[in-house]
Amino acid sequence: MDNHKLGRAPNYTTACIVMFGVNLTLMLLFLFALWGLVVAAFVALAVNHWLNWLEERRRREDARWATPTSR
Repeated sequence: MDNHKLGRAPNYTTACIVMFGVNLTLMLLFLFALWGLVVAAFVALAVNHWLNWLEERRRREDARWATPTSR
């Protein structure tokens, strides 16, 4: 058991992003079928706003750690 070396874990980032898109599409189609275009469009806009907020937050955090501090 001591001579068993651990390998690298596979990178599932692409699969996760693709499945997020598939699940989002299915959710929007379900909402469209249930309540119509207005609700599906509202949810799509809300998700878009949330993703833009996450992108801006990540950009600010990266900029905060990338800027050298002058002391």
